[in-house]
Amino acid sequence: MRRVLLLLLPVASSLVGRSSSFSLLPNRQRPPTATTPGGAVVIPSSHPRRRRHPPLPLLPPPSRLVAVNDYYHSNNSVVTSRRVGRGAAVVAGSSSSDDTDGAEEGGEGSTTSTTTTTGGGTASVPNEIFNLVKSIVGAGVLSIPAGIAAFGDAPAAVYPAVLVIALIGGLSAYGFSLIGRVCSYTGARTYRDAWSRSVGDDSSWIPAVTVTLKTTFAVLSYSMILADTVRDLLAGATGCRGVSRTGALLGITTTALFPLCMVRNLSGLAPFSLVGVAGMFYTAFAMAARYLGGSYSVGLAATTAAGGKKKVAATVAAATTTGAVGRYVADVSANLRPTFGSVGASGALSPNVFILVCLLSTAYMAHFNAPKFYVELKNNTLRRYNAVVASSFGISVLLFASIGSLGFLTFGKACSGLILNNYSGGDALMGLSRLAVAVSIVFSFPLVFAGARDGWLDLLRVPVDDRTDAVLTTTTVAVLSGVTLLASRLRELAFIMSFAGATMGNALIYVYPALMFRGAVRGMGERAGKGLRREVPFAMFTALLGVAMGGIGAKMALGLL
Repeated sequence: MRRVLLLLLPVASSLVGRSSSFSLLPNRQRPPTATTPGGAVVIPSSHPRRRRHPPLPLLPPPSRLVAVNDYYHSNNSVVTSRRVGRGAAVVAGSSSSDDTDGAEEGGEGSTTSTTTTTGGGTASVPNEIFNLVKSIVGAGVLSIPAGIAAFGDAPAAVYPAVLVIALIGGLSAYGFSLIGRVCSYTGARTYRDAWSRSVGDDSSWIPAVTVTLKTTFAVLSYSMILADTVRDLLAGATGCRGVSRTGALLGITTTALFPLCMVRNLSGLAPFSLVGVAGMFYTAFAMAARYLGGSYSVGLAATTAAGGKKKVAATVAAATTTGAVGRYVADVSANLRPTFGSVGASGALSPNVFILVCLLSTAYMAHFNAPKFYVELKNNTLRRYNAVVASSFGISVLLFASIGSLGFLTFGKACSGLILNNYSGGDALMGLSRLAVAVSIVFSFPLVFAGARDGWLDLLRVPVDDRTDAVLTTTTVAVLSGVTLLASRLRELAFIMSFAGATMGNALIYVYPALMFRGAVRGMGERAGKGLRREVPFAMFTALLGVAMGGIGAKMALGLL
C-alpha cells in the first residue's frame, strides 16, 4: 500500500494546479500558492515540488488556444491567463472537467493581463454574421443617397462618398469590437453591465438614457417611413392619389402597429425581420436595374440644377413627348426628378459631408446588442468574435455603398430622405421593394417599440412588478400617440436620421465603447499588457473624433429643417 501511495504522490502533487484545496502532501510539504480573482493558482517556481512535478503537461495542445491581444482564450471555458515574471508559473482554472486550461510564462519584468471568456453560447459564426447583418441593415440605408446629395450634385461625388461609407463602417466595427472585448475582460453580459463594470455603476444611467432616446428616434423614423410607403402603396394599388400621408399613417398605426405593440410575447415576430434583409438586397438589385436601364434618366438640359425646378420640369415635359427621358420620369413629382450639377468630389471638403457621416452613424447602429452577440457566440474567443464583426460590417459596407451610389447616380441632388419616394408609384419593380420594406417595418416596429417603452418605464423608476397590463397599455398609448403626432408633422427623414446619429448614435458607437475600454484596462492595473495600454489613446482618439463629428453633424442636420 505504501508503494502505491508513493507512485501516486507525483500525480497528486501535479494536480495542485487544478485545485488549491486538494493535495495528498502533508501541510508542511505543500507548496505555497496564491489564487487570482479568476481562479488561477500561482505556484512559485522556486519551490522544489514545483520543479519536480510541474503542472505544464496538463495544458491543452497549442492548437486549442487562440492568442488575441496578449490573451489566451480556451475553448468553451472561463479562463484566466496571466503574464508573469520568471518567479511564477500559472495554471488557469476551468469551469468544468471538460474545459481546457491556458497558461503563458512571460519574461522578467513583463506585465500581467487577465481576460474572461463566457462559455455556453450556441450560435455559430455564420449564424452570428447573418443575425448581425440583419441588425445593422435597416431602413437607415434608404437615407444614404440623400446624405451624398447633401454635399454634391455631380456623379463624381460618389467616389468620396464610398470612402466615407467605408471609413465610418470601419470605425463602427471597431467600436462594436471594443464592447465585446470589454465583456470578455469584465464578464459583463449587457451594455449597461459592461459600463457598470468598467466605468462605474453610479453613471450607468447615462448609456441607459442614450439607448432609450435612440430607440425612440428609431420608432419615430419607422413611423415616418411607413407614412410615405403606405401612401405610395395605396396610390399604386388603387390608382387614387388622394390618400394623404397623415391618413395613411393613422390607418396603419390603429390597424396594425397598436395591436402588435400590445402583444406581450414578441418572439414570434422576429422571423419577419428576414423580410427586411431580403428586401434591402432586392432593393439594391431593383435600383441597379432602373439605373442601368435608364428608366429615370433625363436629357442633359434637364439635369442642370442651376436652371431651377421650373425650368427642369418644363424641359422634362418637352422631352417626354419626344421620348428623350425615361419611362417613369413623368410620373415623379418635379422636386423628386433627377437633378445634377457641377459639384463633385470637391463637395466632400465642405461641412455638409458630416450629414452623411451622421446618417451612417444611424445606419450602422447595432452596438447596444454587442454584448448579446459576444455571449451567444459558441466558443466565444475574441478571434471568432472579431471575425463575426469584420464580416458583418464588411457586408453592410458593400450594401450601403451600393444603395447610396445607385440612388444618387439616378436622382442626384433630388434624392429624398427616403429614396423610395423618388421612384414612381407605378413602377412595379420598386413597388415590391416598398412592400417588403413596409412588411419588415410593421413587424419590426413592436420589437423596437418595446425597448423604447421599457426604457421610459426604467427612467421613470417603475418597478417591473408594478408593470401591470393597465400600466403597459397606458404607456403604449402615450408613447405611440406622441410618436405618431411627430411623424405626421415631420417630413424630412434625413434630419431625423442625421440628428439622431450625430447625438445618440455617435455616443453609442464611438464615445461609450472607448470609455468602457479605458475603464476596463485601468481596472486591470499592472495586469494589462503593453498592447492594451498603448491602444487606449487610439480608442480615446476615436471617442474625440465621434464628439467632433457629432457636434458638426448636429449643426448641419438642423440646417435641413
